[in-house]
Amino acid sequence: MDDKPGSKDVIRPEDMWQCQTVNCGYIYNPDKGDRKGKIPKGTLFQDLPEDWKCPICGAGKKMFRPLAGPGSVIGSATPQ
Repeated sequence: MDDKPGSKDVIRPEDMWQCQTVNCGYIYNPDKGDRKGKIPKGTLFQDLPEDWKCPICGAGKKMFRPLAGPGSVIGSATPQ
């Protein structure tokens, strides 16, 4: 069990996802959820409904990439 103070207060980049459309760049942050889409705070990206859409451009979940980790926005630009 992780009882360190504040250990769950900071969201990891791997848990945030960026919309990969030409004009958008919206970042889904689970700490904030999606008020427009009625997604509560604390909802991880993988737990979003399959029909969830970007609140800015309307792109589906398949147009999003994680900010860090495998298949990520950062990872694709960094040599391994």
